Amino acid sequence: MFIDEVVITIKAGDGGDGAATFRREKYIQFGGPDGGDGGNGGSIIFVTDPNINTLIDFKFKKIFKAENGENGTKKQCTGKYGKDLVIKVPIGTQVRDIQTNKLLLDLNEGNMEKILLKGGLGGLGNVNFKTSTQRTPKLAGRGKEGAELKIKLELKLLADIALIGYPSVGKSSFINKVSAANSKVASYHFTTLEPKLGVVRLEEGKSFVIADIPGLIEGAHEGVGLGDRFLRHIERCKMICHIVDISESEERDAIKDYEIINGELFKFSEKLAKKKQIVLANKMDLLYDREENEKFKKFKAHVETKNDIVFPVSVLLNEGIKNVLYKSYSMLQEIPREPLEDEFDINEVLQEIKVEKADFIITQDPEGTYIVEGRLIDNVLQKYVISIEEESVLNFLHMMKSLGLEEAMHDAGIKSGDNVKIADVEFEYVE
Repeated sequence: MFIDEVVITIKAGDGGDGAATFRREKYIQFGGPDGGDGGNGGSIIFVTDPNINTLIDFKFKKIFKAENGENGTKKQCTGKYGKDLVIKVPIGTQVRDIQTNKLLLDLNEGNMEKILLKGGLGGLGNVNFKTSTQRTPKLAGRGKEGAELKIKLELKLLADIALIGYPSVGKSSFINKVSAANSKVASYHFTTLEPKLGVVRLEEGKSFVIADIPGLIEGAHEGVGLGDRFLRHIERCKMICHIVDISESEERDAIKDYEIINGELFKFSEKLAKKKQIVLANKMDLLYDREENEKFKKFKAHVETKNDIVFPVSVLLNEGIKNVLYKSYSMLQEIPREPLEDEFDINEVLQEIKVEKADFIITQDPEGTYIVEGRLIDNVLQKYVISIEEESVLNFLHMMKSLGLEEAMHDAGIKSGDNVKIADVEFEYVE
């Protein structure tokens, strides 16, 4: 089965929390802070594997999480780092953010290794918060949460030449003749249901890769016949080999077929339509006068007005193919492989899709308790571990007061004696 597009969710590991512990040793009644830092979370890493050629492994598993870092412990011991998660994909895989459709990674070479999401940093232990005025801090840093992202993996085959044309014009027969691709061949439409790659070896040191793209039809750029998925694979190729049935069997018109397919290329991508193109007038064996036939002359004259090269061939009889292959190889040496589009910085994309809360959000539950939430609350809770001890709670409230919480509570109508709940800690408010 060939799978060329999947949607998955990835999440980097969370950093472990720092520890708020104190030395407890014999003959030392009041030991100082000795809490260790939390370990960093694991990262999400993509690696291209030349032995993989589809995305089928992602068909059933949709969520990929790296390992979280462990919390710090006493005696200033740092928590264990979370293991990175390595995701192996085929060469030619692109990684896109679902929400913005921006390209994050373009994995177009073998054995590439790129970090997409870095693991969250571990929080600092309370030993780091010791000052000349605060000798016994009961505050520790909270580990940073690993980023989570919904992404789309798109596979675009890395071939040098793409074979295109209407169904049953001889594309599969051609690639089978010039390589060992073993594409299915039959007289009915859409025999080829997935792209196939074949390596063409001309002589020692001269070879190139050719892709048999399933038959395109009118409306392909809009998805008719799964055409938009097939067209995506052609974008990677340096040039195009366009096969046309010059015999015009099945009541076809060679010139019309040539124009319709090129029109679909242009509608899908203007860059795709501008690629160099060799046109094969196939099934010449069905024309009695061969090159002198008026049907071929008319077609050749029309194609040459578009600056494309025409070769009369008979794939069935293996006539004219050698000339096509050597001309193709010669053209490929002069055509660089262009980058499809620029990659976006992952941090910019994460910032763009982040939903910002208001600084303070104050609501009441059915019992009348005021619930205080908001961006500033989250920021502090993400930075520090708040214990239920009185000193820790007071430190937290002192920080929130400096950020404007008292004014926000007053504006919300909170008065002395009201119950207030912040971060699962409930207390009676006193002005």
